[in-house]
Amino acid sequence: MDYKKAGVDIEAGYKSVELMKEHIKKTMRSEVLTNIGGFSGAFSMEKFKDMEKPTLVSGTDGVGTKLKLAFILDKHDTVGIDCVAMCVNDIACAGGEPLFFLDYIACGKNYPEKIAQIVSGVAEGCVQSDAALIGGETAEMPGFYPVDEYDLAGFAVGVVDEKDLITGKDLKEKDVLIGIASSGVHSNGFSLVRKVFSMDEKTLNTYHEELGKTLGEALIAPTKIYVKALRSIKEAGVRVKGCSHITGGGFYENVPRMLPEGVRAVIRKDSYEVPAIFKMLAREGQIEEQMMYNTYNMGIGMVVAVDPTDVDKTMKAIEAAGETAYVIGEIENGEKGVTLC
Repeated sequence: MDYKKAGVDIEAGYKSVELMKEHIKKTMRSEVLTNIGGFSGAFSMEKFKDMEKPTLVSGTDGVGTKLKLAFILDKHDTVGIDCVAMCVNDIACAGGEPLFFLDYIACGKNYPEKIAQIVSGVAEGCVQSDAALIGGETAEMPGFYPVDEYDLAGFAVGVVDEKDLITGKDLKEKDVLIGIASSGVHSNGFSLVRKVFSMDEKTLNTYHEELGKTLGEALIAPTKIYVKALRSIKEAGVRVKGCSHITGGGFYENVPRMLPEGVRAVIRKDSYEVPAIFKMLAREGQIEEQMMYNTYNMGIGMVVAVDPTDVDKTMKAIEAAGETAYVIGEIENGEKGVTLC
């Protein structure tokens, strides 16, 4: 008996590392002090000494049951973007600049080419957010996961000068809410998605005119990364007073997270066009509108609150970063919460 006969192939692990190195190389920053394959990743903080109070911010998350689509479609090169996005967007939401990312892949059987595909997506997400992929772990766990399935999670660390933290504490009446468009369902609510649509190749590979693509293509579209859009806003000289990443829990759970006591967010549902995938999901699943807004991003992946005098500069900065923005509402005095009207 040996480890390979027990289900763990060490040689496959070595091959996975070699295959992923070319993808990881694309993410390197000058501050990275270690090579892939070591016991830990080292990152220099030398460049941040000029900050008055350099503050570390972090985020951790996984892809969730969206991975089931990747298994069925045998498409593994985009879920890594989702994993990175869910972490770095939370960091950007606090005003932070992502520095580095580490991933964790657990699988029933290590297929090196598949692992490399997953990591290629992680690397792409890191490139999009200017974060270095400085380490990770691939755990082969036979008997714990089916041989053709895996889980993917990770965490990111960023930095912000304490004075630039986005806390929402100064939000006041008449501040304006700007929504940045999402790329689709992102990586939340897929347990409900999988109840509405049959998770089989025929269903997922069916083309729908209203979507302009197959159902599978619409659902597996990777989560939008908003790091560069928020950086563009900051570089335009705009102070973001509040920021909300619209993830699980939709508008009703996430928007209040950026609000202090005594103010309320009022969002106009007709201020932008809800993407077709959400309309189809609501129709096919007979899901009530309130539940849709309480589960999904409904086409808005990030909400920023700014002073009314900064609206034009903010819109232009978001568009300069290649994203689409909408004025979706405002802040009013009242009980902390959100009103969708």
